[in-house]
Amino acid sequence: MIPGADIEDRIEKCQRILETDPNSQIFAALAEALRRKGELDKAFRVCQGGLRLHPNYGSAHIVMAKINLDRGLYDWAEAEVKRAIEIEGNNRTIELLLAEIYIYKGEFANAVKLLRKLSQADPSNEQIRKLLDIAQRLPNEQSAILEPRASRSGRIDMRTRQQAVMSIPNTPLAPPPLADVSQLPSGRLSSSELLGHAVAIPEIDGALYVNNEGLIIESEWGTRLDATAAAAAFAEITRILNHDLVRASFGQMQSLLIETGDPMFYIVQVADGMFLFYGNGRATLGTLRKRIASLIDLYGAR
Repeated sequence: MIPGADIEDRIEKCQRILETDPNSQIFAALAEALRRKGELDKAFRVCQGGLRLHPNYGSAHIVMAKINLDRGLYDWAEAEVKRAIEIEGNNRTIELLLAEIYIYKGEFANAVKLLRKLSQADPSNEQIRKLLDIAQRLPNEQSAILEPRASRSGRIDMRTRQQAVMSIPNTPLAPPPLADVSQLPSGRLSSSELLGHAVAIPEIDGALYVNNEGLIIESEWGTRLDATAAAAAFAEITRILNHDLVRASFGQMQSLLIETGDPMFYIVQVADGMFLFYGNGRATLGTLRKRIASLIDLYGAR
């Protein structure tokens, strides 16, 4: 763990370099320092901006993978690791990070296979041993929690699996559970916090925060629908409504509901972009509007 003063010093130095040379690859070091400080939103923006200029910088993809792992975006974290492997090849550090992502995703067989290989190459590595123990222990402990729920509902969804992981004691990988929506704090929510609370609502399976250009800034997307395509499509719908239909007569659009055969999409426009919520078959307009409104009211940028 880097002491707080050292992190602040590193952040300041990296920022000075970037101010002098915006094309510098020091952005990756800055993003990593911000991540270690816990400023995940800022770390994400810094790393995302740097990767636009340096898409083939493998180390930056690893930093982005760690940021997304910390944010709970496990599929995105895995994609970033695999992109880094494509660019720079494999190594022990990358494989260890990938194993940790597999554990978070509940892909324990993949994690165990990878960690056993790493353990054979480095049997004295304590971190590898701890992760291997977790990957071997969690499936049985999850089963004890999941089986009663599965017998009642007939199936186990991804959110239930994640809740089970979070409820297992002495698991260093488990993030803290989200607060109940009815007990939200009186302070302001960041975009990532808002999305986290949104997907904790049983009727919502996915949520995106999208900028005015249709690019995803934050994601909590647990559906098979392509998030990038959804963001671009609904941003374009919003743009057309605002510029071609609504604004001339009624003012700027605030929210939009789109019902399909199964999912329901609810868009809420804010000053710096929009939030897109994917409601499952149990969702109703009243449910979405009431619960999402309580979150949007706490959004810090509105």
